Amino acid sequence: MKKIFSWTYLAPVLAWALYFLAPVGTSVIANLLAGVFLIGGVMAAVHHAEVVAHRVGEPYGTIILAMAVTLLEASIIVSLMLAGGKGAEVYARDTLFAAVMLILNGILGISILVGALKYKEQTFETKSVTIALVGLVAILVITLVLPNYTSSIAGPRYSKPQLMIVTIACVVIYAAFLFTQTIRHRNYFLTETPDEEETIISKKEMLVSLVFLLVCLGIVILLAKTLSPVIENGVAAAGLPNALVGVFIAAVILLPEGIAALRAATRNKFQTSINLALGSALASIGLSIPTVAILCTVLDLPLVLGLDRKSMILLGLSVFTVMLSLNKGRTNGLYGTVLLVNLMMYIFTIIYE
Repeated sequence: MKKIFSWTYLAPVLAWALYFLAPVGTSVIANLLAGVFLIGGVMAAVHHAEVVAHRVGEPYGTIILAMAVTLLEASIIVSLMLAGGKGAEVYARDTLFAAVMLILNGILGISILVGALKYKEQTFETKSVTIALVGLVAILVITLVLPNYTSSIAGPRYSKPQLMIVTIACVVIYAAFLFTQTIRHRNYFLTETPDEEETIISKKEMLVSLVFLLVCLGIVILLAKTLSPVIENGVAAAGLPNALVGVFIAAVILLPEGIAALRAATRNKFQTSINLALGSALASIGLSIPTVAILCTVLDLPLVLGLDRKSMILLGLSVFTVMLSLNKGRTNGLYGTVLLVNLMMYIFTIIYE
């Protein structure tokens, strides 16, 4: 009974009540409350994700969180594209590019830096990084770079047949990664925790937390979508580029995974941080792009995927920096600092093109 009244259970329930009963997006007080419950929903999601992860073990726990967030991410992208408006055709590209940049530079960077400040160095299995990066680099080039160099139709976009092949390629690569991570080479992704006492999580607690994880993620996405016009108006009023709205939405969507990765780093479980970060990046592109591509093909919606030159340079820099930072099996503060500087340059070049 005590657990039912815990904030991790009450926060998402109250957030759903606010969403249905209060005029979120039209009232200043409702918007402020929505912001508070948005953060509460994120924190509750992290708690329930950790409960599930502890019960099912690595790497299944991180996969559950990554899959849940990615499916909800795809749903909000499609719903906003269906709503139309200026720039709807590039919304998927901008949001997913922002997600990848935030994961590679932000989540990994701050996890490395915080871990280095506490432990100086943290170790991890380099084979897990290689496996994830091989799949990630292939998917990133196929989805965000190659459309700029095809000639079937004008512009940085794929024709319908090309889009279907790209969809199949993404699904095959992600499925191969999941098979490798969970079956063939699962031991590469495990976190050793010999010093910690074993906390026993019952099957019932795990199932309840899994349900509340989905409840939390759902309300986080809905509140972020509802508040995005408010933020968009604020960004426009400040004379800032509209692309910052996509960055904000991607940041909110990734908060549960970001906080979970940061917590893992502070507990000297950097392997879990890597599983969350690189697994999320792979899931974001490998699942969201096929989902969006199929729906855009069926509904005959325009879809632009190719990045501009500046973005391709920043993406290449980020991937290359991550590859160099994670190729020795040990972290240090310099790697985290450089990744966070990359993130700063990405945000800066959005504001000042």
